[in-house]
Amino acid sequence: MRGARIEQIETLIVDLPTIRPHHLSMAVMRQQTMVLVRLFCSDGIEGIGEATTIGGLSYGDEFPEGMKFTIDTYIAPLLVGKAATSINAVMAELEHQVQGNNFAKSAIETALLDAQGKHLGVPVAELLGGAVTHTLPVLWTLASGDTAKDVEEAQELLANGRHNTFKLKIGRNDWKVDVRHVAAIKEAVGPDVKVTVDVNQAWTESIAKQGIAQLQDAGIDLIEQPIVKTNFEGLARLTQYFRVPIMADEAVATVSDAFKLARIGGGSVFALKISKAGGLSNIKKQAAIAQGAGISLYGGTMLEGTVGTVASAHVFSTLPNLDWGTELFGPLLLTDDIVKTRISYGNGKLEIPQGPGLGIELDMNQVEKYKRR
Repeated sequence: MRGARIEQIETLIVDLPTIRPHHLSMAVMRQQTMVLVRLFCSDGIEGIGEATTIGGLSYGDEFPEGMKFTIDTYIAPLLVGKAATSINAVMAELEHQVQGNNFAKSAIETALLDAQGKHLGVPVAELLGGAVTHTLPVLWTLASGDTAKDVEEAQELLANGRHNTFKLKIGRNDWKVDVRHVAAIKEAVGPDVKVTVDVNQAWTESIAKQGIAQLQDAGIDLIEQPIVKTNFEGLARLTQYFRVPIMADEAVATVSDAFKLARIGGGSVFALKISKAGGLSNIKKQAAIAQGAGISLYGGTMLEGTVGTVASAHVFSTLPNLDWGTELFGPLLLTDDIVKTRISYGNGKLEIPQGPGLGIELDMNQVEKYKRR
């Protein structure tokens, strides 16, 4: 790959159906839409990446159609002809020329790292300093919105050993209704099973104080982003007030966010996501800030498909202090896939592919089947 140049960047929008409706505070997902990036190098090597968000524009200011347009119109012309091996230089140029658009940037960096790993014959994790583990703990999100269905689903997964930790998505209902829902599920699965709660920014700070107090009493293990992401000081107040750990998610998008939150104690746990951070390299920077501040880490997801999930897994595998595990279950939420070999899950863990680059290969027949026309 020495001397290889970026020859072409192609994007495809792919729509994959989910196994059930997935309820979030701001949207209900019935399919997952992802932007696939194929980066072709002059020596014949292809790198792949993925940009995926949730719920169109209801979650954030990037969305699939916009990400594809941004990459096709602005990013691809900027990068074609650049040295494919000079990933730091390419990403620095991209950061200088394109403001924001972190999801799109993450997909580009993933494709560059995948191509580099394929040339060198090493996994992406090795390009990032090397893995400390080849498996990652993975929780499952119970998000049907129905208490009985969620309890049944949790008990089935516990029985077959696929997962032993659960997250609940709340925030669409009155907070008292949601708290009762969560408490009933925690009681059903028992005190030895970890249950975390993601409020997805749905509560005001005053309601959060009431809701978190009751969730803490119910034995909930972790509370994720209870208030709006811009209220850093409020997150710090909640972190200091409650015994149950409070996790920053949407609030800790960028490296700068991580620094600001660490300085004021806004969250005792940081949720890391390659998309919101703008790529895998920025995850390493956020993790270093957290480690210096004594903040625990959690490997988050934008419910990516296999490409984005594996990219996340590679960088998360290099972090020695991933205390709260991961939620890299995105591919399990899909009825089908677009890769030749699906990720292996079992015993509450994900096995990270160990082939060159990401260690996965697109199944172009499946891509053709599900790509948007």
